Amino acid sequence: MHDMPQTERCRTAIETSRHFREEVPDVVEKLVASCGAGTCFDHIGPEPIPSREAVIDLIHRINRLLYPGYFIRTRIEDFNLRYYFGQEATALFELLSEQITLAMRHDCVRHNLPCIQCEEQGQKAAISFMHELPNLRAVLATDIRAAFEGDPAAKGYDEIIFSYPGLLAVTIYRIAHRFFEQSVPLIPRIMSEHAHSVTGIDIHPSAHIGESFFIDHGTGVVVGETTEIGDRVRVYQGVTLGALSLPRNEVERLRTRKRHPTIEDDVIIYSGATILGGETVIGARSVIGGNVWLTESVPPDTRVYLKKPDLIYIGGTR
Repeated sequence: MHDMPQTERCRTAIETSRHFREEVPDVVEKLVASCGAGTCFDHIGPEPIPSREAVIDLIHRINRLLYPGYFIRTRIEDFNLRYYFGQEATALFELLSEQITLAMRHDCVRHNLPCIQCEEQGQKAAISFMHELPNLRAVLATDIRAAFEGDPAAKGYDEIIFSYPGLLAVTIYRIAHRFFEQSVPLIPRIMSEHAHSVTGIDIHPSAHIGESFFIDHGTGVVVGETTEIGDRVRVYQGVTLGALSLPRNEVERLRTRKRHPTIEDDVIIYSGATILGGETVIGARSVIGGNVWLTESVPPDTRVYLKKPDLIYIGGTR
């Protein structure tokens, strides 16, 4: 083929490409058939479902209201603050209402529920959430201060807001938790899993977390669905607040039961610690050391550490 003239090589390449492209319709037919087989998952029909991209956009829009001036390129000053909030809030209401309505309507169709006037309920849920924005700002302010007071590396509040993955994950959790409390389907989990994907921190929107919560470094932190966390709690990377493994036939029975631990006020949990079980309670002001594995409760004011391992040095002067 290397001895062919350039024009012949081009014709051969074109014919080869045409041959492969002619197989595309066959692939399309097989894909269409797979959608009607009932063995795969798809959403095909006239009623759209919430858009993951739109929900992620909502997170960015909500952040611009929670942290005005931080996540936009334009300058905000006293004289245009009301205009800024008005523009952002109006756009948020319209987009949020639409996505909540889609989520509710999808849930109704999926479970064959009686009509709940999804559009009106979507708008009601959207404005109800927006009324919570000032309270959310106040709670997040306690989280930011906790991060500054708990991390000597933090040079200021701006650095924490701009760059700490722990604050980003907690911010999205607090947003998603409000929607979860309103029984908005799908959207809270889309939000929390987006936070998980960008920070490595997995917080279920159903978990209950108090004020002044600080996740240091953060990667690998897991906070399960029925976890309860008090005020002024600090956790480090790799901490798991999870459930004990269950036999498959027990999953449905325990789906609505408390399966994750309770962490009381002023607890510190160091990196790699694993705390499991719905009856496990870590008492107030306790300190859980790194890599500790706990499936039983700890009374208040307790320190739990692993015994120091024997280190072996090879080479050098030791």
